[in-house]
Amino acid sequence: MSHDTRFVSGLLFLSLVTVETGGEFMLRILRGHLPQFADPRRSAFFRAGHAHAGVLLVVALVGQIYADQAALNDAVRWLCRGCLFAAPLLVPGGFFAVGLTLKDGKPGRGVALIYTGAVVLAAGLTLLGIGLLRAAG
Repeated sequence: MSHDTRFVSGLLFLSLVTVETGGEFMLRILRGHLPQFADPRRSAFFRAGHAHAGVLLVVALVGQIYADQAALNDAVRWLCRGCLFAAPLLVPGGFFAVGLTLKDGKPGRGVALIYTGAVVLAAGLTLLGIGLLRAAG
């Protein structure tokens, strides 16, 4: 495992604490301790944010290991790593931002984070996939 993989993976593991915090937030809503967020539409965005955070962090962690094996130059490999790192922050962050700022059933500007994160994730996955196919010869 490369130094870069260990470094980025360490940061990703530390960011899992935010997923725990989001889970605790969801439990507080479900237990009725945060009635201002109990609206079903808001809760749906919070649930989506929490679920995406966990899944995308796992994808990012696995992607770091595969990045070591991909036929990519150093700059492109770091771009790939960065995209895989940023997506689990942007997508869930967007869902939580929408849930927090939802007014009259309409999402606010936070939805832009969701789309930005999706594009960043697609870029990282595309770079990684191409790099792995090139390495496979």
